[in-house]
Amino acid sequence: MQFSNGFFIQFIRLAGPFWYSENKSTIRSLALALFMLTVMQIGIAVVITVWSADLFNALEQRSMSGLFTQIGLIVLIFAANIAVTTAHFKVKRRLQLDWRSWLTHHLIGKWMTDGRHYLVTHIQGAHDNPDGRIAEDIRIATESAIELCHSLIYCSLVLISFTKILWTLSGTVTLNLFYFEIPIYGHLVWLAMIYAACASSLGWWLGRPFTMATDARQTVEANFRFGLVTARENSLAIALVHGEANEQRRFIALFKDIVHAWQRQTHTWSHLFMLTSGYSVLSMAFPILVSAPRYILGSISLGALMQSAQAFQQTAGALSWPVDNMARVAEWRASVERVLGLVNGLELLEQEIVLHDPHRIHLKKTDQDVLRFCDMCIIRLDGVVCVSAINAEIRPGERILITGNAFTGSKLFKAIVGLWPWGEGSIELPRDPVFFMPPRPYLPTGTLRAAICYPSTHAEYTEAALGEALELVGLEELQQQLDHVDNWASAFSREQQQRLGVVRLLLQQPKWILLQEAMDSLDSLCEMKMLRLIAQKLPDAAILTITNEPMAEGFHQRRIVL
Repeated sequence: MQFSNGFFIQFIRLAGPFWYSENKSTIRSLALALFMLTVMQIGIAVVITVWSADLFNALEQRSMSGLFTQIGLIVLIFAANIAVTTAHFKVKRRLQLDWRSWLTHHLIGKWMTDGRHYLVTHIQGAHDNPDGRIAEDIRIATESAIELCHSLIYCSLVLISFTKILWTLSGTVTLNLFYFEIPIYGHLVWLAMIYAACASSLGWWLGRPFTMATDARQTVEANFRFGLVTARENSLAIALVHGEANEQRRFIALFKDIVHAWQRQTHTWSHLFMLTSGYSVLSMAFPILVSAPRYILGSISLGALMQSAQAFQQTAGALSWPVDNMARVAEWRASVERVLGLVNGLELLEQEIVLHDPHRIHLKKTDQDVLRFCDMCIIRLDGVVCVSAINAEIRPGERILITGNAFTGSKLFKAIVGLWPWGEGSIELPRDPVFFMPPRPYLPTGTLRAAICYPSTHAEYTEAALGEALELVGLEELQQQLDHVDNWASAFSREQQQRLGVVRLLLQQPKWILLQEAMDSLDSLCEMKMLRLIAQKLPDAAILTITNEPMAEGFHQRRIVL
């Protein structure tokens, strides 16, 4: 696993503000408490090795009083270990949750503001699936960072503590080489280092295929889930064309990829199991076998022998931290890079497009009741000019038909609401907000009342106002379902959703309305009825319409041809 300096710098930029946030006192106190509890865990581990040596010495001496003393001590160690471990667990979980909460709020604030969640999809970069990056990758990035940091500190402290113990217990061993006698100090420490290096090297070699196999399996698992979700979201369209057999074949093909990835992971995992199972047995027996001759010769006591074995295991385990955590580090880095991809994409959008790009459309908020286009040019993402030299002025009560290229008209509407900055010129916005009604209004899951009133709260509109608006658009039967909870985007047909969009418009009563093929699922008479209804209920509102309905031309006062 190789880490570039750039990765660490970006991670520090991502994580650093958390430690200097408004709750920095609490955060730093939790971090300090976590460190102190880790030190206490090391202390208990050291005490246990001393207790183990005293216990075996008492058994070797057949001392009953010594045995009862060790029984009393183990009760105290038992209670202390429970208290420290429980407190450590709670503090660590609290710190993980606080970090995840802060980063989640921070990234959601950057993503879900001023249309950034939409704009970022139009720029290059590794920032796809932002929902997964926020929901899952932030969790892994924060939780694993604390887990890995804690385990690294723990292993470092173990290495410091038990290396000293192991060095003391090793004594001096003399190596006879013909006529030379070479004293070796702390031979168990050197053996532990060689032992851990060999095991780590072998584990690293066997672990690389496992990491790649795990990544491949996660990818195909995600593809399978995505396929199922796509089918669920398009269940009506699939049922209407009787496409179930095709979907079954597609699902089976996706699941076969999972089977192959599972088998590949199992094959590589079995090699790791061979290493870990043998390593665990050898770790238990190897230090005892190495020190056994000194015990047999009477150089050390039985307690010292057992203490040497435990210290050897702790030291070798601490030295094996890199290979033991290789898969975890790989998963953590992948999640951090995915979070950084979204952060970098949003920052690029903010710096290069929104703030510093000269080739963008400038929005100017005014105190006038006028919507004005000044030498405006709309450009596609590939640099091709869609339309140029737009100069127009729209006043309250005017009804304007946007004709020509519907795709360019869509970009014009998006430019008005700040969702298409690519171009030149400026748009002078009126003081009142602009209401944009797309072809399919967004109806969030929840009660129907809340979905209709979105983004306002349902408390802002009376029952009578809701009932009247539903009746005007021909959906009076929905009054009985206002408090029902459902996924309304799937429950209603496109026509019903567009009628509910008109209901929302009538409730909010905007003065500036953009209709982008907002009633294209209705027949000609119904669409004209909806347009007249809007004009009747909101006579002072300016209406800009993109529609394929030929009869709509007579409703509008003038046209803007793109």
